Amino acid sequence: MIIVPEKEIAGLITPEAAFDAVEAVFAAMAKGDAYNFPVIRESIGHADALYGFKSGFDRAGLALGLKSGGYWPGNMAKGLTNHQSTVFLFDADTGQASAMVGGNLLTALRTAAASAVSIKHLARKDARVLGMVGAGHQSAFQMRAAVKQRDFQKVIGWNLHPEMLSRLAETAAELGLPFESVSLDELGAQADVIITITSSFDPIIMAGQVRPGTHLACMGTDTKGKQEVDAALVARATVFTDEIAQSVTIGEAQHAVAQGLIAASDIIQIGDVINGTHTGRTSDTEITLFDGTGVGLQDLAVAKKAVDLALTKGVAIEVAL
Repeated sequence: MIIVPEKEIAGLITPEAAFDAVEAVFAAMAKGDAYNFPVIRESIGHADALYGFKSGFDRAGLALGLKSGGYWPGNMAKGLTNHQSTVFLFDADTGQASAMVGGNLLTALRTAAASAVSIKHLARKDARVLGMVGAGHQSAFQMRAAVKQRDFQKVIGWNLHPEMLSRLAETAAELGLPFESVSLDELGAQADVIITITSSFDPIIMAGQVRPGTHLACMGTDTKGKQEVDAALVARATVFTDEIAQSVTIGEAQHAVAQGLIAASDIIQIGDVINGTHTGRTSDTEITLFDGTGVGLQDLAVAKKAVDLALTKGVAIEVAL
């Protein structure tokens, strides 16, 4: 069995490699070459933590496995990231465990890659203002990945706790972009692309705050009950997702579906856009929304890439089970 420690991931997987792996997985899912198993995600009744498993199988790439982990809101005070996870890979021919890979940075990279894929395929070509809702650990990864997809000239942001906006300001400065803290009304009025990356259980952005032509990447809702945007906004938009089954049960679309505002049949797999079987955005006034629920196949794809690179670079640890 191969072990790739968390400390090695930064030297193995680049944002570009994560983007390519995630885009390929979304395409494979839409073709039926890869599929995810049902998600298990529960409150464990300890440390306010959410814990669960995401798993799947890519027949084309022979990636079989799962990601185990969740969200511990008190971890920042302990010097740890709130999201903790590990990816386990298995040999598709024998079922034997083949690798264990540190999943914290991989999760950040693959989540950012997913929103970047949506921006590449759905945002207006002339998008110039990037709006960020949320300033937690993941937000910096989101911003860095997003700016590679359009010629953004400005970043604006909002966070429930304004003192955390320094993370967005510092990341924008690192990227050579001006940053401005704004109200939610101002954010909706200015932004061409909005990324939401929070752990909210109440809608933050309302339907009337978003102007025509905006692309939203809603990346924080991955659990039953979570919600980042108004259900009426979801109904107002053309909705794309990584996986429809997760979108309607644990994703941002769950609330609009529950209220009868949209149906599962209204939601489009982004893989269909990547493969060219769906046109994606149809006009410069259309609001597009990507419901990024986070699928196990994303984790398996980037973990498999990490294992291959770790073996090549000689940083993998081999153990006998």
